Amino acid sequence: MKMFNFNLLPSPADNEYRGNKASFWFFIAFVCLMTWRSIIHMFFEEYGAHSIANIIVLTGDPDPMPLLYMFFSLWGFAQLIFCGLCWIVIFRYKSLISLMYVFWLIEWSGRLFLYPLIERNPIATGIYTTGNTPGVEGAPYVTILMLIFLMLSLKQKNKK
Repeated sequence: MKMFNFNLLPSPADNEYRGNKASFWFFIAFVCLMTWRSIIHMFFEEYGAHSIANIIVLTGDPDPMPLLYMFFSLWGFAQLIFCGLCWIVIFRYKSLISLMYVFWLIEWSGRLFLYPLIERNPIATGIYTTGNTPGVEGAPYVTILMLIFLMLSLKQKNKK
């Protein structure tokens, strides 16, 4: 129990990472990917909406697409804020990496449970889309990876 408390909520939160090195480097690579995803959603919302999220172009008067793009941009901004926090942890508070894994695990595993609940939703049924998003398709795999690397991050180095 002490190992779990020490790694997940260390006191003090310092810049000493005590978990497995593979978990540390995977976290950096994952945060790079998630930062890129955030930037796409925030600044290239048309590309993110149509080419990645597979949302069809809606027509109407007034044009509904600017509103949709605004929501994609806000979603990207929210993602970028969380990625910014992760970068602070990477550069200044490495001992909190396990806790960040928990937050990422909550986000990605939530997709496994929430998307089936909204199955009758018009977006989920494909009325407004041409296919699933990478987040829906990749959620099971990312969830498994998050669990594996969370466990590795909680494993302390042997002290000699």
